[in-house]
Amino acid sequence: MTMYNYRDFFTSELAQLHQEGRYRVFADLEREAHSGIRAFDHRAGRRITIWCSNDYLSMGVHPEVIAAARVALDQYGAGAGGTRNISGTSHEHVLLERELADLHGKQSALLFTSGYVANDAALSSLGRLLPGCVIFSDALNHASMIEGIRRSGAEKRVFAHNDWRDLERQLASVSTSRPKLICFESCYSMDGDFAPMAAICDLAEEHNAFTYVDEVHAVGLYGARGAGIAERDGLLDRIDMFQGTLSKGFGSIGGYIAGSRDAVDFVRSFAPGFIFSTALPPSVVAGIRAALRHLKEDGSSRLMLAMRTASLKAKMLANDIPVLPSPSHILPVMIGDATLAKAITDQLMAEFGIYIQPVNYPTVPRGTERLRITPTPLHTDEDENALVAALVAIRRQSSRWRELAQATQPDSAVPIVEGVT
Repeated sequence: MTMYNYRDFFTSELAQLHQEGRYRVFADLEREAHSGIRAFDHRAGRRITIWCSNDYLSMGVHPEVIAAARVALDQYGAGAGGTRNISGTSHEHVLLERELADLHGKQSALLFTSGYVANDAALSSLGRLLPGCVIFSDALNHASMIEGIRRSGAEKRVFAHNDWRDLERQLASVSTSRPKLICFESCYSMDGDFAPMAAICDLAEEHNAFTYVDEVHAVGLYGARGAGIAERDGLLDRIDMFQGTLSKGFGSIGGYIAGSRDAVDFVRSFAPGFIFSTALPPSVVAGIRAALRHLKEDGSSRLMLAMRTASLKAKMLANDIPVLPSPSHILPVMIGDATLAKAITDQLMAEFGIYIQPVNYPTVPRGTERLRITPTPLHTDEDENALVAALVAIRRQSSRWRELAQATQPDSAVPIVEGVT
């Protein structure tokens, strides 16, 4: 009898990733807490500049955040002690949930170990337990939302990305007696575009649907207090449940949902992803609370980020760098080939000391591989000029990049960046 060869299987699959240029290599970096955007690369033995961090506002290195986490570490120790239901709920958790609920103008909030877990746990539970539920999902929703919807077993309808008319047609085809869940993101992380939130809210109210909005790439960054696009657009009270992360705008780790007291309590009581997960360490939670308090009261970081993004994008467009027409803080530079994207990022690191990771399939569709550039308030004019000069130099050398990028030329009619408040 022939025995199955596990090693051959693993080797073959990995070889395929290498062949397609999609094999991912971890950067062995040591981030500098005093700078936020610099790191020591242990592979090359040199100091580099980071241009792809999701710590959008650099709150992970903010002195108030570090100080709060340090005090809590001395007070509570390194771990939470268990799941929230057993021994993992500290007063820090309770206070942060109150502050997150207040941020979004909701009655209640619930912490999770990550934004991925928050989406997976909440959507799988809502879809599974709402009787006869139909879930309407934007075509470009994050993998965590897709997985949660899949695991719910609910009927799923995918509507064209940001196309509220397609959503309207699909909602009209479902009986008014069935529960309907509309799931979408406020800011999409790969293209940097915003959802037509007001139009979707109108449809939800017309068809008695429950709105679930992922504000992961917007919380902390938009709105007068940093509650996201819904706050910026005056729509907080029209969204039934928010999902957010604590690892991007707030610079730490974790995720959460916020909504009505009963809806949040329902997820808390029925979601295995919450029930069986060890809680976030109180020291981490204390640091997040410091970041949240700072961003609620001080919008200067949001303004600085918007200014840096607008400045960098304008220079890219002026130098024919194929940046997508994103109105947000996310600047996707189109490449169009996985192997080429990896070669470009390798050259940026080796020759210029600039760290950007290529984004390939399955994160984005094949043929739309890109560099996902994320400015921060801590980048300087000198950093910005160095990045643009490096991209221009590489682009001049690469006829293949120029050829592929022709298919995704930016639309000059799109605003360089929209306001943060």
